[in-house]
Amino acid sequence: MTDRVVVEADGGSRGNPGPAGYGAVVFDAAHGRVLAERREFLGVATNNVAEYRGLIAGLTAARDGGAREVDVRMDSKLVVEQMSGRWKVKHPDMIPLAQRAREVASAFDRVTYTWIPRSENGHADRLANEAMDGDDAITSGFSEGFEEEGVDSGTDVVEESATPAPGWTGAVGAPTRMLLLRHGQTELSVERRYSGRGNPPLTALGRGQARAAAGRIAAKGAIAAVVSSPLGRARETAEAAAGALGLPVTVHDGLIETDFGAWEGLTFLEASERDPDVHGRWLSDTSVRPPGGESFDQVRTRIETVRDDLTATYAGSNILVVTHVTPIKTLLQLALGVGPSLLYRLHLDLASLSIAEFYPDGGSSVRLVNDTSHL
Repeated sequence: MTDRVVVEADGGSRGNPGPAGYGAVVFDAAHGRVLAERREFLGVATNNVAEYRGLIAGLTAARDGGAREVDVRMDSKLVVEQMSGRWKVKHPDMIPLAQRAREVASAFDRVTYTWIPRSENGHADRLANEAMDGDDAITSGFSEGFEEEGVDSGTDVVEESATPAPGWTGAVGAPTRMLLLRHGQTELSVERRYSGRGNPPLTALGRGQARAAAGRIAAKGAIAAVVSSPLGRARETAEAAAGALGLPVTVHDGLIETDFGAWEGLTFLEASERDPDVHGRWLSDTSVRPPGGESFDQVRTRIETVRDDLTATYAGSNILVVTHVTPIKTLLQLALGVGPSLLYRLHLDLASLSIAEFYPDGGSSVRLVNDTSHL
């Protein structure tokens, strides 16, 4: 992968707000070869939201491909000036999007932003219009070999599909489709501390992430219920989505995060220094419990009960499940039928969306993992 790339991005809305979509394309430094393309229909949104979403998608594609330097070219004067730091970001809908774009951009050694006329942004404009026309989302290019910074990642995005079941699984009947949403940012997640049964509130960014996820999920619709962990950070995230959907929040105590016991609130380093032997074994053995806490094996038993409860209560429906890292990983592990290594290798971002399906005959599938395109 080339170290330097050009990202061109565009977004549009037919109605402003209205049906919206974005397009993004990554070129090599010579602007002669397409390395990756992205497009997605966003539901109802404004032009500016769509433009920012296109920028985030383009930067993410460049990061996933291993680029170190990025030249961004867009025909949105607003986005270019705000990302260059010459204009302030004042609109509440733009603040979390600009923050997310800066977070992705921070992964590069250098990023420049240049305004170009619409006539020079034809490739991204075409992709954005295809998205608004309802064409399926595309994530072509850079399909292998990326890792999130500082995280062992075994995650590939599995795109959503309107088909009822992947034909090769042999699953029969209408599945219970669980849209698995991780809660938004808290101060403990900013500081990368173990956050289990504690109850830190969402930060301002976390509330913005919750609103962004709510907008995406509401645009898709067809959600029968919103089910949440009892902890405040998950409930606040769930309430944003429930408000957009016009649904109540149902709390399921089984969706609570792992009890990290004496490690609650500690960083990885602090926990390893406090209990070096136990912490070392805990990182590879799902039967090991943190001092005074809960093992991953115990979490799995609890989440198996949650899965059975939800598939019985909401059989054949689409439901939004708002919870934490370990419950989501465990539900994905159950749906994939894989071993415990997934718990240690799978990375899930804050406010990310994953989708698992469970069929009445016992079959299951995973359609989406760690999607943050709404942020």
